[in-house]
Amino acid sequence: MRIATWNVNSIVPRLPRLLGFLEETAPDVLCLQELKTTTEKFPLAEVEALGYEVAAYGLGRWNGVGIVSRVGLADVVRGLPGEPQFDGAAEARAVGATCGGVRVWSVYVPNGREPDSPHYAYKLEWLDALRSLVASEVSGGPFAVLGDFNVAPTDADVWDIALFAESTHVTKPERDALARLRDLGLSDVFPRPLKYDHPFTYWDYRAGNFPNNKGMRIDLVYGNEPFTSAVTDSYVDRNMRKGKGPSDHAPIVVDLNL
Repeated sequence: MRIATWNVNSIVPRLPRLLGFLEETAPDVLCLQELKTTTEKFPLAEVEALGYEVAAYGLGRWNGVGIVSRVGLADVVRGLPGEPQFDGAAEARAVGATCGGVRVWSVYVPNGREPDSPHYAYKLEWLDALRSLVASEVSGGPFAVLGDFNVAPTDADVWDIALFAESTHVTKPERDALARLRDLGLSDVFPRPLKYDHPFTYWDYRAGNFPNNKGMRIDLVYGNEPFTSAVTDSYVDRNMRKGKGPSDHAPIVVDLNL
């Protein structure tokens, strides 16, 4: 089985790239983040034409998540039980489904903006809600949480830690929240890079950041033991960050022997 995750940074302008990725890489399951559209406006027909089922969850703002699968799509859940709201509004940041016997969650963790921002407090509350969800589902068969976590787990996961010392994505409370997820029985499926020595997954659009590999590893795959023990390969598809009109994130592709 091949499972991938990708923050597409707006599904509508990225649709040709998405369809190309589905045809060329042929994942059995693809978790998507940052759809920036509503559930109703997801390009369902184009994706279904390639043999995939879709579970999309979008509210038309800057978030939105989805799961596309060609190995079944069951027990779909949109949103986390008890998740917090921001400014009194729900956000589409998590969707779960069982695909070919694997329980997967596609998540788009809040950015946090700045450590003194209300959005940062919201981010930590949201991660607590994610932990509660994981605790309820992690035992049993293969299980994974995949997506844009907006947290770099270690200093090596940013291109220059000195530039991020006072920023979100690397603070101790955020990293502690990831550690609490791992403590439930999850492990980081660490991908191999296709180029350079560290598998960054995000490069800002500013000129020079991508070709100079000034990136971050904030897209993650966290799996339980039945999932991680089946992994045969994992890589960052850096090539999808190249060319005209790419997302600022690259997909992670995970192959499993299940």
